Amino acid sequence: MEKVNENNISAVLFDVDGTLVDTERDGHRIAFNAAFTELGLTWHWNVELYGELLKITGGKERIRYYLEKYVPDEIKTNNLENWITDLHMIKTRHFVALLKSGQIPLRPGVARLIKELRNAKIKIAIATTTTPENVTTLLKSTLGEESPAWFDVIAAGDIVPQKKPAPDIYLWVLERLGLPPKQCIAVEDSECGLKASLAAGINTVITVSNYTVLQNFNGAAITLSDLGESSKPFTILTGDAYGSRWVDIQLLNKLNSR
Repeated sequence: MEKVNENNISAVLFDVDGTLVDTERDGHRIAFNAAFTELGLTWHWNVELYGELLKITGGKERIRYYLEKYVPDEIKTNNLENWITDLHMIKTRHFVALLKSGQIPLRPGVARLIKELRNAKIKIAIATTTTPENVTTLLKSTLGEESPAWFDVIAAGDIVPQKKPAPDIYLWVLERLGLPPKQCIAVEDSECGLKASLAAGINTVITVSNYTVLQNFNGAAITLSDLGESSKPFTILTGDAYGSRWVDIQLLNKLNSR
């Protein structure tokens, strides 16, 4: 591993859904319902139900859970795995269309912080269970066509055997960055994501989303409403921001040095 300055972070690892953008309620949920309609299914995931389904990490895993718990006798097929994969691909197509339409903007402070990190030559990475196509389209539609190349590592989809809350995705990113956990900090929005990052030994900033605000974030370096902007500072839910009003490199270094 490369030698780094122990007093400063060397990389920031971002989750995607709910962290970079608030995609769940008005993005993925809408896309799932559109896919159900396209296949002639009568399923409808309303806001409350989708909140429950979000306890299951991964879109294909979410479909399987719904099948087993809510409609165990509805789908008769000898190849359920392929059926779920096909359904998820249709859902992804609808989600990508939503992203391309510009209907899902970045959360406050995300673009600003990414720009600051790039200017400071601090590595940035993605660690998510959403599909690579979703990640690429989201980045291009919000940060510009060249933005996927800004990230030193993009870890997405099924590249590891176990999804969050297992630490696999973060360990995969750390290995490719060539950095120890103590030189990195993660940005997550969910309890499931926090468990994954902490299990990998990475300090974590939480920016809550609509679906996660009441979850348990014990162990987080700080829990915030969002990353904040100079014109609209974040709200501190738990932790010490050392007088900062938005997340910048200085605050990340302080949070990671405790």
